[in-house]
Amino acid sequence: MIDLNTLNIRARQLRYRIIETSHRTGTPHLGSCLSCTDLLSVLYFDFLRLDPSQPAASGRDRFILSKGHAAPALFQVLAMRGFYDDSQLSDYGQNGSIFAEHPPSPACLPGIEAATGSLGHGLPIGLGMALAARIQTLPYRVVVLVGDGECNEGSVWEAALLAAAQRTSNLCVIVDFNKWQATGRSQTIMAIDPLVDKWAAFGWNAMEVDGHDHAAIRNALNCFVGTTDRPTAIVAHTVKGSGVSFMQDDNNWHYRIPSEEEVRRARAELRIEA
Repeated sequence: MIDLNTLNIRARQLRYRIIETSHRTGTPHLGSCLSCTDLLSVLYFDFLRLDPSQPAASGRDRFILSKGHAAPALFQVLAMRGFYDDSQLSDYGQNGSIFAEHPPSPACLPGIEAATGSLGHGLPIGLGMALAARIQTLPYRVVVLVGDGECNEGSVWEAALLAAAQRTSNLCVIVDFNKWQATGRSQTIMAIDPLVDKWAAFGWNAMEVDGHDHAAIRNALNCFVGTTDRPTAIVAHTVKGSGVSFMQDDNNWHYRIPSEEEVRRARAELRIEA
């Protein structure tokens, strides 16, 4: 376990790296990356049992980024954890690069557990992994990060029903509930609220947290570990574009690319040395 101040510093560094890469490579989905940055920081620097020198160890925890369009955030945090060198990210999003705009096949890149991007696939895959751990009597845990817009997909709820029926207590879904989808507010498009009640009704140990509060995220994950009779759903209330004032809660940053001046402004707000 690392201290909260260190987590805060790493989350700010991660945010800046995501923003700078978006500017340099002309790649989108910045707002969706920034909403889940704190969740990824706690998971990768404080919770997941992983060894970058043995990325395929059978007992490792599994993390699936089901909202695959946030791949820039995942690639950066994996580099920060030592799964590969930062320099390998220099061609992110370019033709022929292994770092595409969504996670590739696990065979292509250490630290990736599933190729995602077609929304609604990550939780069924994670459920399969959780059941495999039971069959093989392996101690790993599975965490799947989904978007709130992704919860429109019926496959999410089919997996939720089966996971509860099988009492897969080693499975946790985290919903990055930033209240936006690509074309509008999640609640307007699909009447998604009350989301935590829906997960509870499906038989999950369901809770809500501030998805930018590292201590609250840590406590929720500890509750997941302590739950032995059902899967856990953490509905994390987040802000799209979180951490940078001119990006926060502005859905234009789903596709917008920051200018050089906006990168400088973000760097100043995040207190990153030039």
